Amino acid sequence: MKIHEFQAKEVLRRFGVPTLKGIVATTPEEARRAFADLGGPVAAVKAQIHAGGRGKAGGVRVVKSAADAEGFARQILGKPLVTPQTGPQGTVVRRVFVEQGCAIAREHYVGVTLDRTLSVPVMMACAEGGVEIEEIAKKSPEKILREAFDPLDGLRAFQARRLAFGLGLKGKTANSCASLLSALARAFRETDASIVEVNPLVITQSGDPLALDAKMAFEENGLARHPELEELRDLVEEDATETEARKTGLSYVKLDGTIGCLVNGAGLAMATLDVIRQHGAWPANFLDVGGGASKDQVMAAFKLLLGDPRVRAVLVNIFGGIMSCAVIAEGILAALREVSLKVPLVVRLEGNQVEEGRKLLAGSGLSVKTAASLDEGARLAVAAAGGGKG
Repeated sequence: MKIHEFQAKEVLRRFGVPTLKGIVATTPEEARRAFADLGGPVAAVKAQIHAGGRGKAGGVRVVKSAADAEGFARQILGKPLVTPQTGPQGTVVRRVFVEQGCAIAREHYVGVTLDRTLSVPVMMACAEGGVEIEEIAKKSPEKILREAFDPLDGLRAFQARRLAFGLGLKGKTANSCASLLSALARAFRETDASIVEVNPLVITQSGDPLALDAKMAFEENGLARHPELEELRDLVEEDATETEARKTGLSYVKLDGTIGCLVNGAGLAMATLDVIRQHGAWPANFLDVGGGASKDQVMAAFKLLLGDPRVRAVLVNIFGGIMSCAVIAEGILAALREVSLKVPLVVRLEGNQVEEGRKLLAGSGLSVKTAASLDEGARLAVAAAGGGKG
């Protein structure tokens, strides 16, 4: 789950990360009042969307008057902002964050995420801030400093100081920066975050470190422990189909292809996506109904697939262990009674109660193609969808 910059800063402040004062505005008039209330000679007006690259896309502007703040807010509010992370359609800006300015001496990058190779969190830092860290990682990976730390013990004080010194900081500034880095690591651990990123982390002309920007995302499976974070969810920024899937307890991720997939088990689902790619097409989604899904969940899953206008064929790939193939078949038939089947359907069933499931489908009168293996199922689905076109 992603949250907005202004929300991330609220979370980080609770852990002791210093930030500047800012006010959220949803109208140009509110942006004007926000600038006046901040009381400074300069402020930054920032579009609030769940995507990076806002500055380069024209979504951030430094203003020196209330009129300029209002004018820029009027220019971007209610309009799509296109960044490398939004795709060509962009994301509509519904709010801006008006933040007081500061005198910047230096800009750095810091972030915390999970190192999946080491299976531990890692804090990264780079002396070059305010730029795309991915580009630095590709062109000059040696510039990125890393400190892996124990998920229970957290970032040690000597590790935080080593990173601060590695950024070229000294004295009081290095100590203050080390404290900020320790606070970021605590925020990462104690909120079950998947990423905490500050880009840029600035050093003011007075030598104080500040989080000038902030990005946080959280592990969905950990949100049950953090109802206060769940309240920060902005459903307008999220895919409506994924939101509906979450309500019914389904694991669904929207993708860009044309083959709708309904599978039980994350591993089998990933294998299904891979085999579809091997046959030259792209999957339209990742959808795992789990090992113990009910008939109602299967019906909800099937409705999600058929409600996607990009889907040209549906592949059901079920290996029944705990899950009964008969339950899958009943769910499919129940869904098709409510939603018209306008695309080819390929079903591969194997395992628990497979014969009962096959009989239900065979006696349904529906035009269902059956497959004996995953490879055959993927091949049939791709062919039914018109091959790799898309």
